[in-house]
Amino acid sequence: MTLALQGLDEIRADQENFYRDLHAHPELSHQESRTAAEVAARLRAAGCEVHTGVGGTGVVGVLQRGDGPGVLLRADMDALPVREETGLDYASSVTATGADGNATPVMHACGHDMHVVCLVGAVELLSRAGEWCGRLVAVFQPGEEVADGARRMVDDGLAGIVGKVDVALCQHVLAFPAGLVGTRSGPTLSAADSMRITVHGRGAHGSMPQASVDPVVLAAMIVVRLQTIIARETRPGEPAVLTVGSIQAGTKSNVIPDKATILLNLRTYDEDTRHAILTAVKRIVVAECDASRSPRPPEFELFDQYPMTDNGPVVTERVAAAFAEHFGDDAGELPLQTASEDFSVIPRALGIPYTYWGIGGTDPELYRQAEVEGRIADDVPVNHSSKFAPLLQPTLDAGTAALTVAARAFLGTA
Repeated sequence: MTLALQGLDEIRADQENFYRDLHAHPELSHQESRTAAEVAARLRAAGCEVHTGVGGTGVVGVLQRGDGPGVLLRADMDALPVREETGLDYASSVTATGADGNATPVMHACGHDMHVVCLVGAVELLSRAGEWCGRLVAVFQPGEEVADGARRMVDDGLAGIVGKVDVALCQHVLAFPAGLVGTRSGPTLSAADSMRITVHGRGAHGSMPQASVDPVVLAAMIVVRLQTIIARETRPGEPAVLTVGSIQAGTKSNVIPDKATILLNLRTYDEDTRHAILTAVKRIVVAECDASRSPRPPEFELFDQYPMTDNGPVVTERVAAAFAEHFGDDAGELPLQTASEDFSVIPRALGIPYTYWGIGGTDPELYRQAEVEGRIADDVPVNHSSKFAPLLQPTLDAGTAALTVAARAFLGTA
């Protein structure tokens, strides 16, 4: 065990209280002011040089202890516009103003509160330990859920703040048994592209469809045809997911509207595949519009784009070895994930290698029973679900230990 972890028992109760507080007070992307203030105060108490307001609400803490390698650890802070249904006694009842200007319930439905508390805990443990030398940088990032938080921090001078660092490390709580950790070399999280497609028709009375070009029927045909891209245009075995998450058109049952909007999301692990699918989407939409005699060309807008997370093999191997030594049989390989992240924007901008691993957050007994009954998809809430709530322990201990152990695998020895 790294000596720093000997202090875990001493900070556990405070960490648990901090987690409950953050979970009960979630904040939407780029509104993380309260969370940032709490983090900054704790980093100062741990002896860090603290920078606030980076990229908006981002916080950076730096611990310099003599000469040695530099290690960057990152946690995201933002929550989601989701109404919590976990039944926890510290469940969120917060509402906030969403991106559309309307009031929305807010919940830490992705576990970013767990990420924050684990990273603060790791910094506290390492600040107390005299066993290491080097530069420890803790980055608390806003706006991960809207795909621009990392870029905003980079554009706001993050490189000058963090100074010389040699490696970047990050973790995410996921829906597998709490206490387990999983690493993966190479492509790990998919690239993601969201697209807004607007197709145009000609409005008319519902009783006179012959006078219309119906964009609702047009949108429906597009959605059906889009399914063939993965089924018939993508090589079998090549992981890719295309999801139509929304069709919006019309206001009344007897009014044919003049346009429809389709929102879709694409996940890929290969740049050629990504380009081919996006090209196919546009081809199909244009062709269907032509077939329907659409009076105007369709419009395409890409947004919420995430890069692929491609873990460096050397860095990942060192972290995996450190985890195997500390966690034993609870350390394993992380399966390929179709979720996406913008963490990799930071190490790419800094020109350093990185790795990103998963920690389990599900009650092990709940997971085991669901696995036995073949009901994992039914009974195990996943990230972004209104019922997603990491088991407080051992998730918190495991996540704090993972960051500490991984950092020590690269920091120098005093």
